[in-house]
Formats: sequence, structure tokens, C-alpha cells
Amino acid sequence: MTNSASSGPRLVHIVDEVPELDEAGPPPLIVALDGFLDAGNAGALACGQLVRSGGRSPDGGGLVVATFDVDQLHDYRARRPPVTFARDHYESYEAPRLVVRLLYDAGGSPYLLLHGMEPDVRWEAFCRGAREVVERFGVERVVSIGSVPMAVPHTRPIAITHHANNPELLTAESPWRGELRVPSSAQALLEVRLGEWGHDAQGFVAHVPHYLAQLDYPAASVSLLDEVERAARLTLDLGDLRQLATEREEEISRYLAANDEVQQVVTALEQQYDTFARAEEEGNSLLAEEGPLPTGEEIGRQFEQFLAGLEGPDEQGGA
Repeated sequence: MTNSASSGPRLVHIVDEVPELDEAGPPPLIVALDGFLDAGNAGALACGQLVRSGGRSPDGGGLVVATFDVDQLHDYRARRPPVTFARDHYESYEAPRLVVRLLYDAGGSPYLLLHGMEPDVRWEAFCRGAREVVERFGVERVVSIGSVPMAVPHTRPIAITHHANNPELLTAESPWRGELRVPSSAQALLEVRLGEWGHDAQGFVAHVPHYLAQLDYPAASVSLLDEVERAARLTLDLGDLRQLATEREEEISRYLAANDEVQQVVTALEQQYDTFARAEEEGNSLLAEEGPLPTGEEIGRQFEQFLAGLEGPDEQGGA
């Protein structure tokens, strides 16, 4: 393996030879980091689907072609990794990982996936390490995915915010006007730095209904990977994920049919959403006339039972 071009301990270890990539054209790199931009576990579910469907390594998980040294990037006290206590001893420690995998789409085209924990520290060093991966494998384009909670109903199409460090990469107009000051992320900084270094990077952020942000919401994962297919020119196998999304929607529908108070909250969100949509179509400000949008406290009370009803003891977690 080679190390990153930096002094001190190695931050990223890259496999010296990957014939599959050397013989192919420039691969795209998909980036999805756990933590900040993962409402509804949309990114984690998407990564799980990609690894399951695209891996050709002996363990079926995709060949790891680069590994970041998480000891230099992770705050163990802020995000303590789980470990199993079995009667009288500890076992099965789940160490955090941040890796790049070689995967293949449904047509056999190779691509790379950078996934795992978002670095807690040394973001600039992480970006330099990611740059080395990009340049070592001749990555043509970096495509990131994420999701944020928004006051939107699940009964309307999932909105996607497009962003890129090169305006020519954008394929949809932004719904936002002016500038927004938002908390940063390692993914956001990576896009900025790659642009400064002359590498194209773009991304997509799904708007997840805030009352579903703590649950697995595979519909957002499907929407994100649909965008990735177009941007990275891949053909992805999303069958399992689409089935999970259908099952989740059916669970939500059954619960709403039996709970009028919760349905009223969703209806209020629908009315507010439609008001904003009409205003945008007519070219008016997105700050449309106020609709009967419930307060966060009201939503929290109504959906406490909603979440408990959907997340039973047999609920499967993210990938």
C-alpha cells in the first residue's frame, strides 16, 4: 500500500495495484458519510444497497482499495463504538471504519464508494487524503449524497437539492434564493477543496419528512441513487431498496388510517407544501402566505406514538 502525501502517520492507505481500474476508464467516486447528513438513514441504506449489489470480492462486500486511519479522525468519547458484553466478557467490538470500495453497476462498469464515519477532526487532512484517492485512481467525477430533515409531508415527491463546484454539472435549478448559512460537513468541505484543486464534484441532498428522520426511510435512498445513476452514468440495481420503500410507505399509510390526529398533522403539512409549490410555479416568493403548519412541539407530541408504532422490536436497522 502507499500512504498519503503528508508528514507524520499515514492517514490513508491505498492499494498499490488495482488492475480492474487500471484497465477501465476513469471511474466515478460516490461519497456518503455517516452522521450529519443522514436523516432517515438515507445514505446508510443507499450504501448498503450498493455494497450488497455491487461487490465482487470473496466476502461479497466489494474490494477495499483505500482505508483511512480512523484513530486520527474519530472522537471515540463523542461517538462511542458499540461492543457486546457476553455474560462475563466483552466481544464483537464494532470499530468505526472509513474506506473506499471497488464496486460494479448492473452493467459491469466499475465505480468507487467512499463510505463510513464522517471525520470528527482533521477535515483538511481528510480532504487531502480523499484527493490522493481521486488522483491515484483517475476519478472523473465525485458524487456525494446526503439527507436532511425538512417540514415536508411524505405524501409529496421527495425534493432534492442539487449542488456542485462546477456550474456545468448542475441539472436542476435550486429552490433556494440567495445565500444560506448552514452548519458545514466533511462532505461539503471536500466538494469545496476538490473544486480548488481542479476536480469536478457534485452532490444531492434529499429532503426527508422531519417526523420520519429518526426512522429508516428508504424512499429517500432511492431518490438519491436515481440522481447518482444520471450523474455518474451508472446503472444501479435498486430492486431491494425499492421494495423496502414500498413496505415502509404501506406501514405509514396503515398507521395514518388508524390515527386521525396524526393524519391531521400530515394534512397541515400537505397544505403548506402545496402553498409553497404554487407560489414557486407562479414566480412568487417562497415565503408564501402562512398555512396551518403545526408547531414543532405539536408535531413532536403527535408523532411520539407514530414512531413507536412503526419501530417495533423486529425493526431492521440501516446497512
